Amino acid sequence: MKISGNHTILIIDDNDVSRSMLRHILSSDIRHKVVGEAGSGKLGLEMMERHRPDVVCLDIHMQDSNGLDVLRQIKKQWPHTIVLMVSGNNDRNTILEAAQGGANGYLVKPFNPTGLLNTIEQAIAKARSQ
Repeated sequence: MKISGNHTILIIDDNDVSRSMLRHILSSDIRHKVVGEAGSGKLGLEMMERHRPDVVCLDIHMQDSNGLDVLRQIKKQWPHTIVLMVSGNNDRNTILEAAQGGANGYLVKPFNPTGLLNTIEQAIAKARSQ
């Protein structure tokens, strides 16, 4: 992962509105560059291979795949990638399962721009310190 400068971000979410909101919020901050968007877990994994982003915003519940399974695949192949799980549900068991799978953070829909950017920065800072 880069120590400073822009961080590349991949968004994997099957909801067009969520992807658009994430892209808009992230693009408003010069520290971040969205390098790709995927509407499915399968396409997301293909884009991971192509772009090798620093950060992934990954939806937990997608129609074609389970985000927790995609998380495990990402962490197995690219263990240093920061993965933030995205969900409309802040169920304790789901958050726990995501953390056990290697998630670096959790974002709850609807997004608060300041909270979203702070969560990403905190996850990046924590990963740098490890």
